[in-house]
Amino acid sequence: MSTIDLQALIPNNVGLNDNRQLQRALEHWQPAFLKWWEEMGPSDFNARDVYLRTAVGVDAGGWAQYGYTPMPDYRWGIFLADRQEGRKIGFGDFMGQDAWQDVPGEFRSTFRRLIVTQGDTEPASVEQQRLLGHTAPSLYDLRNLFQVNVEEGRHLWAMVYLLHAYFGRDGREEAEELLERHSGDPDKPRILGTFNEPMDNWLSFFMFTYFTDRDGKFQLKSLAESAFDPLSRTCQFMLTEEAHHMFVGETGVGRVIRRTLEVMKELDTDDWKKVREAGAIDLPTIQKFMNFWFSSSLDLFGSEASSNAANYFSNGIKGRPDETKFADHVETDTSMTIQVPDGKGGVKDETISVRNGINEVTRLEYVKDCNVGVTRWNMAVKRSGIPFEFKLPSIRFRRNVGAWAGLHTDPQGNPVTAAEFEAKKGEWLFSEDDLRFVKSLMQPVTQPGKMAAWIAPPDRGINAQPVEYEYVKL
Repeated sequence: MSTIDLQALIPNNVGLNDNRQLQRALEHWQPAFLKWWEEMGPSDFNARDVYLRTAVGVDAGGWAQYGYTPMPDYRWGIFLADRQEGRKIGFGDFMGQDAWQDVPGEFRSTFRRLIVTQGDTEPASVEQQRLLGHTAPSLYDLRNLFQVNVEEGRHLWAMVYLLHAYFGRDGREEAEELLERHSGDPDKPRILGTFNEPMDNWLSFFMFTYFTDRDGKFQLKSLAESAFDPLSRTCQFMLTEEAHHMFVGETGVGRVIRRTLEVMKELDTDDWKKVREAGAIDLPTIQKFMNFWFSSSLDLFGSEASSNAANYFSNGIKGRPDETKFADHVETDTSMTIQVPDGKGGVKDETISVRNGINEVTRLEYVKDCNVGVTRWNMAVKRSGIPFEFKLPSIRFRRNVGAWAGLHTDPQGNPVTAAEFEAKKGEWLFSEDDLRFVKSLMQPVTQPGKMAAWIAPPDRGINAQPVEYEYVKL
């Protein structure tokens, strides 16, 4: 088992002390990262003590410790899962060969582009969420926000290490640019559209951490299959931290729903106006936010049919999540059917090779995973006796990438005209009025154990601490 040097200027388990050139390059990048954190990280809370989880190892058990830490003092570093001796490539044309410890020259630009794109999402989400601390519904939630933020910062470090260690001057330049792009910047936006969306309310934050961080899980799982072993090991450890982000999303949305159901029972009403007047978020509005963030996250998987995805798979660059569960790991002559627009306002089946359809295979697995939480939320609604059911929209709905990009459908995936979409949009996606109402509820609650009126308390605290614990010392 590799040992993490926690006392180093850059905590790591990759032997930075043995590579002085790499160590100096990363230590040169570190002040720029801290400056970025000061300017673009959580606004106005850097001096506060936060009850944070900090990685101290990479094995599955006992890998983290908890304690109060000001965020700028967090031990960001470079942690890779332990190397598996004799690891073989598990898919594609190189299946069965030894995993690569360096980047083959012919795939250098492809790997760099993938690592940069993944790395760009990490600081982007921190930037999107930088003002949310001012409207946290509880100290428990404020701490969870900051935990997500510092771990996204560490995930950036993970990708920057790979760029510095394996891509020379090009990698160092790319690492610098990761701090120069900013979410929503009109001149230098983040690479992927979802990470330029504004996030000015906690319902969006919970939806983002449920849906968009779940996309991150699937992207990391795909990269964890990579033939390039350092990338694989990096992503394996990132997945350990990512699980908490999705927990924040699922339980956050669930607590919003639970509080709404309590208000509906107290008032004995399903009138959404009365629910709003009582300071809760009505169920149809929650569904609209779900429609927005789920559909936005679907685009992150790319086009349904993609020659790039086929090349990634065939060349061992990026696999399918949990590749071992598939029967065929080469997919040389296999095909699959997808549904695409027929050009006449309808839908038709199209047969493509499985290799070309890897994005769609992964997207459909993602949809199944998203539905697990939706099922739990619906169980709570059902127990309350309220005749309402949350549903994920069709994967054709509100798409900006792929075969359905720019085409209008209803949430069930049925094609509609642009006029029909505009007429119904307010029923399917949150309006300016909906957003204004949700934002009006975003008032900070800073007393330990107290919750904003629009959200229920969590079932338990963090690390066996009570819900009433002072998770952030304000």
